[in-house]
Parts: sequence; C-alpha cells; structure tokens
Amino acid sequence: MADRPLTLMAVHAHPDDEATGTGGVLARYAAEGIRTVLVTCTDGGCGDGPGGVKPGDPGHDPAAVALMRRQELKASCDVLKVSDLEMLDYADSGMTGWPSNDAPGSFWQTPVEEGAARLAELMRHYQPDVVVTYDENGFYGHPDHIQAHRITMAALEMTALTPKVYWTTMPRSGMQQFGEIMRELHPDMPEPDPAEAAAMAEMGLPDDEISTWVDTIAFSGQKFDALAAHASQGENIFFLKMGKERFGELMGTETFVRVKDATSSAVPETDLFAGLR
Repeated sequence: MADRPLTLMAVHAHPDDEATGTGGVLARYAAEGIRTVLVTCTDGGCGDGPGGVKPGDPGHDPAAVALMRRQELKASCDVLKVSDLEMLDYADSGMTGWPSNDAPGSFWQTPVEEGAARLAELMRHYQPDVVVTYDENGFYGHPDHIQAHRITMAALEMTALTPKVYWTTMPRSGMQQFGEIMRELHPDMPEPDPAEAAAMAEMGLPDDEISTWVDTIAFSGQKFDALAAHASQGENIFFLKMGKERFGELMGTETFVRVKDATSSAVPETDLFAGLR
C-alpha cells in the first residue's frame, strides 16, 4: 500500500451517470487525497442532440452527440476532481426496447467477456481498493447499466484483486421524499398509472438493507455543478430543477450496498474505505 495511493474506481454506463449516483463520493474522496478513477462504458450517443433533438428524429447525429457528451464528461470530471477518466467508448444502446439495443457494436450487444477483459486490464493497472457500480438490474433496468454491472463483476473474477465492491442504491425513504419534491415542483404532473407507481415503489431498498451511508453534503454543490456540466441533457436531468439548496437536502448522502469485502469492517458503515485506512 505504501507505494500507491488508495484508489476508488467507479464504473458507469453513460456520461452524466457519474454525477448522479457517485458525484458526492468522487468529490469527497478526491478532497481526501484518494485517487478517483472513472470508467465510462458508452459514448452517450443516444442522448439529446443540440436544441434537444431526440434520438431517431431528423437532425440527430449520434457521432456528434457522442463528441459533445465526451466534452461535457471531461468538464464534469474537472468539477469533481476525478484523477483519471477512462472511456470504453461502446455505442450507447439507448433505453429498453429502442432499436439501438440491437445495433451491432452497441454495449448491450457486446459479449460480456469482451467488455470484462478490457475492464480487467484497467483494474490491474489501477489496482482499486474500492469498486462501485450498479446492481444486477442497473438500478432501474437500463440495458447499459445492467451491462456495466455484468462486465464489472466478470472483470473482478478475472483478476486476483480483492477490493471492497459496492452497488449504488437509494433508500426507499429517499425515493418517497424525491416523489414529494417532484410533485411540489410540478403540481400539474399527472399521477402515474398503477403499474408505473408499483415499479417506482420497488426502486431502491428498504433503509435497513443499505450497508453504507456516506455523508457528502459538503460536496453537494460540486455534484450539482457536475450534473450541470452535462448541459445538453438538461431536459432529462430533473435534479437540476430543484436548485442547489433543495438538491443538497435530498442528495447530500450517497448510499450503497456492500457486496464484497475482505476487511471485515462492521456495517452499517459511513465510509467506503472503512477498514482500509
């Protein structure tokens, strides 16, 4: 340990995911002198284009969108003080059911072993002490989030490394609070249909099933600014509509489930690096 820094590696699917789920821990641990490595798996080409043009609409150019989102990602990393950015540059697969799911070369169509082998090389290079990614459902079922989970867990199996491994999550209490804020900000928002409401109620985890609660409120301003750096996707980033103060109230703690650990540190814990320093 003496010849290398403590290292956090976050594996995310698209540009902007790094800020939403882990912007607080990336900023906090960078401030504490920990090396922070972000691996972004796709190019984000299924995001909105200039002027909000949607994928599949006339004038949407995935290659141009990908270039724009790469620049935004680098700006976000500057805000969060990310030490190292690695991009796997697979084609964005789009949302569940989109034709882009089936496109050759898309991340969703990439064999898990191929993506995992590339990620395993990065893990051997950086030797992370902590690895963070999504759960097996990608938190909300997005194909690229699921694939990021799969290649991360497979890559870990390919290496001899034994980092602490975490999956991002949200407490059900926080999801309820988020719903209340959204209704406050959008009083005319229609009620979701029963199936959608039931799916929303199942998102995240009961509070007592969450192993790790990291206080990042001192870095919530950085997290907000990192999200704002992804300006081309602003229409889809509803968190920005809260303003910084409300954002900090809701997003000032980041939560995780610890799934691999060689330190035997007690849970619940308040530090991803508990038992490592």
